[in-house]
Formats: sequence, structure tokens, C-alpha cells
Amino acid sequence: MKNFIYLSIVGLLYISCGSGGDDETNSAPTIPISISPTDNKLCVDNSVTFQWNESTDANQDAIIYQIQIAKDNTFSQIVKTTEGPNLSQSILLEKNMAYYWRIKATDSNGLSSNYSPTYKFYTSGDAVINHLPFSPDLLNPTINTVLTTATATLKWDATDVDATDVLTYDVYFGTTNPPTAKVSQNITAKMLDVPLVTAKEYFWKVVVKDNKGGETVGQVWKFKTN
Repeated sequence: MKNFIYLSIVGLLYISCGSGGDDETNSAPTIPISISPTDNKLCVDNSVTFQWNESTDANQDAIIYQIQIAKDNTFSQIVKTTEGPNLSQSILLEKNMAYYWRIKATDSNGLSSNYSPTYKFYTSGDAVINHLPFSPDLLNPTINTVLTTATATLKWDATDVDATDVLTYDVYFGTTNPPTAKVSQNITAKMLDVPLVTAKEYFWKVVVKDNKGGETVGQVWKFKTN
């Protein structure tokens, strides 16, 4: 009986000692902060050097960074994805083109941060006369929002690296995807009120135009009503 009790105590001590200490929870690195090129920048050359601040990792894991570069702000047209441990990367891109970029950090255990905010820039071209506006950014209502009101205020933002360009907007809105009904044309305001019906899903997009004939079609956004 004494031997049994002794073995039981030894076994409990072994289990207790063996179950702790090595089970440290892994944490994702912090989101890298973009430095260059800055948002809305008109680049001097199409050989672009991307730079960002170092991420931190609570577990002191090694970190690699992934850059994504696309021709649209939804990253459905990705032209380049690179990974590496450095805090900068030089990439050759097309001339006279709008680009969007973001970056994330991944530790040596495979856990990643979220992507950084998306930055946009323009590569300069030979004898460029006009740059197209950037794709519009959604402000309100956010995608898949459910509204209970009889009216929605559509809001967006848009920019152009040609500082003297005057931007106007065509708005398409309806219950078909993509929307085909142009509900407003050549407006200068970045907002529009539209009537709603209950229990519907609505789709809308904005076409950004400058006063030199440049035009950029935005992505389709959507929301619902109760």
C-alpha cells in the first residue's frame, strides 16, 4: 500500500512538472507602418523603392514581410507580390500607371498581422499630359451594412495627383449587380441621397472623371435594407 501511494505521488509530480512552461502562446507581429511611397504620391521614376517601419513580435520570432502591389484598390489585379526580411524593396513597374500597395508581417511560426492600410501612387511616364484619377474610396454605407431608413446617403472620396484637375462623378445605383442605372451625372459633391425600399439588396458604383477627359470606374459596393 505504501509503495502504491509513493508511486501515485511521484506520478502526480511528474505530470504537474511536465505540463507547464513549454506552452507559450504565439502572438502575431504588429502591422508594419508604410513609409514610402507616401499616399497619393506622383513618383519620379517607375523603379519604386518601398519602405516601411519594422514590426515587433512579442515572442521575438523572426519576421518576414509580404508586399502586394495591384492596379486596383480591391487587389483583384495584383501585379507583384514579394516576401523577405528587409525593410525596403525596389520594384520595377510600368510607367504612367496608378498602383495600390499594402504590406503585412509574418512570424517564423506562420502567424501574420493584418495588412497595413492601402496606399496609392502614380508612376510618371514619358511626356505625360494627364493622369487618370485614382479609384474612389468607400466612406458610407460600409459594405454589407443593413439599413432601416427610407433614404441612404452614399458617400465616397476620390483624389487625383494632378492638383489642378477638377473631378466630377457619375453614380450608378440599383438592385442589379453591376448597377446599370445612372442616378446622377457630373456632380461635384462626394455624396448623394438615394431612396430605398425595404427587404432589398442594393449595389452602387462611382465613376470619377477629370476635366481633361480622364475617367476611372470604381468597384461595385453593396448594402441591404430590412
